[in-house]
Amino acid sequence: MTSSATIACDILIIGSGAAGLSLALQLAKEYQVVVLSKGPLAEGSTYYAQGGIAAVFDENDSIESHINDTLIAGGGICDSNIVRYTAERAKESLNWLIELGVDFDREADHNGEPRYHLTREGGHSHRRILHAADATGRAVQSTLTSQALSHPSIQVLEHCNAVDLVNEYDANGPRCVGAYVWSRSEEKVITVAAKFTALCTGGASKVYQYTSNPDIASGDGIAMAWRAGCRVGNMEFNQFHPTCLFHPNARNFLITEALRGEGALLKRPDGSRFMPDFHERAELAPRDVVARAIDYEMKRLGADCMFLDISHKPAAFIMQHFPTIYEKCLSLGIDITKEAMPIVPAAHYTCGGVVTNENAATDVANLYAIGEVAYTGLHGANRMASNSLLECVVFARAAAADITTKMANTQLVTDIRPWDESQVADSDEEVIIQHNWHELRLFMWDYVGIVRTTKRLERALRRVELLQQEIHDYYANFRVTNNLLELRNLAQVAQLIIESAMLRKESRGLHYTLDYPDLLPNSGPTILTPAPKN
Repeated sequence: MTSSATIACDILIIGSGAAGLSLALQLAKEYQVVVLSKGPLAEGSTYYAQGGIAAVFDENDSIESHINDTLIAGGGICDSNIVRYTAERAKESLNWLIELGVDFDREADHNGEPRYHLTREGGHSHRRILHAADATGRAVQSTLTSQALSHPSIQVLEHCNAVDLVNEYDANGPRCVGAYVWSRSEEKVITVAAKFTALCTGGASKVYQYTSNPDIASGDGIAMAWRAGCRVGNMEFNQFHPTCLFHPNARNFLITEALRGEGALLKRPDGSRFMPDFHERAELAPRDVVARAIDYEMKRLGADCMFLDISHKPAAFIMQHFPTIYEKCLSLGIDITKEAMPIVPAAHYTCGGVVTNENAATDVANLYAIGEVAYTGLHGANRMASNSLLECVVFARAAAADITTKMANTQLVTDIRPWDESQVADSDEEVIIQHNWHELRLFMWDYVGIVRTTKRLERALRRVELLQQEIHDYYANFRVTNNLLELRNLAQVAQLIIESAMLRKESRGLHYTLDYPDLLPNSGPTILTPAPKN
């Protein structure tokens, strides 16, 4: 049979985090918007972001300083024009969030007047991080969610996986006209026709065995865009957050970098510090430096973890500024006001992604990519802390403005070929998906992790190519499921990461290889281009 249910709209937004909902709220003033949420609307990486959002609010800070810090953290291959574009629009973007109702923390200045409390994180030379205690993402997501749910022009479809984008082709190349969508609640594929489509699906950290991200971070948008004909950039740069809580009952719990910004120290199991041995900024070094230092010390000592200690600060200070972390750790029997917390690095952020311009437009007409799914050039070889949520809002606003200028001259295509599942059956061997899933995430962690070699990458490429053939055969013969769709996308993204890493014959930023430990004198982004469609 065929599944022919069709929804038509002006804009289809795939993803419901800060990028997707910011775009939706910008466009819903004039247009009909459909937002796909892979899980519940509040679920996603935005919700779990702890640290904050970077912007210049302090009179002693400057946009030039924010630009310079970002360029340094990016290892010399940021797009300087995009960095400037983002930093110059940071304050107005945060003011937009404030107007929506995001309640960032305040304090009294020296005259007793209220001002925003600014913290500092790794790579920043000034305090410029606006935050809502240690749950900034929750505050942003909650505000955006409440605004979106109450808006009459925004239709939210929860528990829906985008399967693939739908293109039309003419002399000018491909043009995106919508997407096929697997509705898990209805257990069928529906077709969504849209004048414009935006990928706001987040990153691909689930490709690794250990990650700070929620389960939905499976690289769907990157894989779909690649299959649709978009270039991808800098996929070798996977950020491993240095400090994820090491506990069997809290595998994905992130310990925000803001703790180190407020004086927390990294220590070996014997209580001695080690970061001063690795970088002049010690605990406030860029994340790639800190993650490699922790990884090095763990391997050198044969230790399961290192420790992060803020217990030398007053208990009241800790509980006021980091209530989420304090309560979570306490529930696991760790009192961070009195003892250090065990930590390990974990895959945290995909710095590369779908190549876009400053309006978030991709290579495919009428298709946009915003947030972690995109490669804008902002992050380069390493993302500076608290630039991620900023990127979501800045480029959502840019995309909304660009879409608005094109809307009147864009036709809606409704005669999209319906999804055909007449030749497939229900799977009777779901265990194959689970086995392939675990194998993929394990060899990516072992061979394409914090420290790499050419042999490890070659081994990983052979494994992923075999897996992709198995997955392709499975996908062709059985009805889609959530796990199958995610596995298909993870395998595609894994191949892109491996191939990008093999092309970079140096160690730069987040890509560190023992075979090429030095920097090349001239370097730039790694861009992969898909084969043209027949």
